Amino acid sequence: MKIDKIAVIGGGAWGTALAQMAAAGGDDVLLWAREDEVVGAINRIHQNPIYLKDIPLSESITATANFSDLSEADAWLVVTPAQHMRAVLSRAPCPGMPLVLCSKGIEESSGLLLHEVAHDVCETSPVAVLSGPCFAHEVAKGLPTAATLACEDAELGKALHDRLARPEFRLYWTDDVAGAEVGGAIKNVLAIACGIVEGKQLGQNARAAVIARGFAEMKRFGAAVGAREETLAGLSGMGDLVLTCTSTASRNFSLGKAIGEGQEVADLMRDRTTVAEGAYTAPVLHRIATEKGIDMPIVAMVAGLLAGKFKIDEALEMLLARPPRAEAV
Repeated sequence: MKIDKIAVIGGGAWGTALAQMAAAGGDDVLLWAREDEVVGAINRIHQNPIYLKDIPLSESITATANFSDLSEADAWLVVTPAQHMRAVLSRAPCPGMPLVLCSKGIEESSGLLLHEVAHDVCETSPVAVLSGPCFAHEVAKGLPTAATLACEDAELGKALHDRLARPEFRLYWTDDVAGAEVGGAIKNVLAIACGIVEGKQLGQNARAAVIARGFAEMKRFGAAVGAREETLAGLSGMGDLVLTCTSTASRNFSLGKAIGEGQEVADLMRDRTTVAEGAYTAPVLHRIATEKGIDMPIVAMVAGLLAGKFKIDEALEMLLARPPRAEAV
């Protein structure tokens, strides 16, 4: 199997960065975006001024708003927001097209991981997951990055690796698709928690504790849905968790920081141009954890704060009042 032409579905910052990476060396890439201004700017001036400002894009990238054009590709990188993936894939013109899911989250309405959504909608398409500690602007600039490529089909995984990997974009492969998705989804919620710690000025000790205990929650949830612990300890889990929980370049961390500083959640969500997926993942993750009896107190705190069920000081008091326990549990 050989994959040559890549199509990227989604013209946001991450989709544009992946198109730039896939076009390195002059390879043709087709980028689908729903915004006419994004399509026009990429084709005219080779930039995405809305989502990835001031970064020149390869002339090998062609943008389109016509979904039928995607049939020319050998594989799709699907980079739509998690809550819109089902609707976008339902328009897919190509039965059996290999799909590489590059978004992070859990479908709010169904509680399904995104590879399960993709299998639901595109039953004959083989599915892979690309996930890891990757800020879009750094990937677009060609700065060194490593990520996890998860694919159950070894032949497809090798073909995707051969097409997408670069010296500056190093891919490590696994067949643990669920593990790669669990890490990417849960780290967004934990990043909101770390942002709250930063905005509330609770200190570096508290942030380190949230990262470590949050990772324990990630492992508990992963075990319940069949993810392997070594995947969660790798790039798509711990690696992404550390990056997202320590930088204001993270949309989820920035959202949490603003909440910690006292801004209203509704105002923050209304005014954002880009999506902080953790805000949508938190309630469904909390719901699933409750249904399955998985102890996830940090996730519960974030979900409660986003829903307006309690204030930050109340949430902190509840967390700090939890009974003592062994660390390995």
